[in-house]
Amino acid sequence: MTPNEKTKVLIEALPYIERYHGKIVVIKLGGNAMPEIKNAAEDIAFLRRIGIKVVVVHGGGPEIDKELKKLGIIPKFIKGLRHTDEKVMAAVDKVFRRINKRIVKSLNSRYVESVDASGCIRVKQKSPELGLVGEITKIEKNTIMNHLDSDCTPIISPIGIGSKGKYNINADTAASRIAVALNAEKFTILTNVDGIKINGSLLTHIDFRTAKKEIRNGNINKGMIPKVEACIYAVKNKCPKAHLINGLTHHSLLLEIFTDKGIGTEVVYKNGR
Repeated sequence: MTPNEKTKVLIEALPYIERYHGKIVVIKLGGNAMPEIKNAAEDIAFLRRIGIKVVVVHGGGPEIDKELKKLGIIPKFIKGLRHTDEKVMAAVDKVFRRINKRIVKSLNSRYVESVDASGCIRVKQKSPELGLVGEITKIEKNTIMNHLDSDCTPIISPIGIGSKGKYNINADTAASRIAVALNAEKFTILTNVDGIKINGSLLTHIDFRTAKKEIRNGNINKGMIPKVEACIYAVKNKCPKAHLINGLTHHSLLLEIFTDKGIGTEVVYKNGR
């Protein structure tokens, strides 16, 4: 890259740096994107250093499946959500603690003070059919804001606290509820695909009504359903930006936030907005 090209990159990024300075960005780090945690940590460290307040919510599906396999438990999903009994919940809790600790360590090694802020989600049982799966009733906003105000990055595992103790929560759902509760300027889901594809074509934008239609038609399916629904929830509840991007792409967060073209799929309230 020539000096002139480098200058253009900086100039292109400047309005976005100004827009997001001091604002809250909620990042959902998907389990399938976890192999690139170092890459994501570098991007998050950059965001923090230019004054963006970051909240990270992580998943961990692949690691949970491995843990369940060790225990001889066959994973069961209902409409994209993991059926959770007491044995599964114990495994989920164990894996999430391990992942959360790994993310905190990775950020701290880059001089970004971070902390396990799990336990800030209150839930009730979603349905007897799903077992110990929680439906979110409240986000402890003040707990998260206290961390942010102390210049600390909260790392949140998708585990809710309810009448019977701990409940499993879909991480995409948890992240979108947290983004709305915090009045976040941006909500971004990092996964292992480039975004939403319909008939093999990547969509750079999709409005939430079209997204709902494509879910009904089966073009958006399986694990992508809760991700898209999470983005729909965010934009319907006045989160200005909601994106699905490929966390395996090098510096995908920076490319999505600080370039005019961006990457992935943005879910918008309606066409042209």
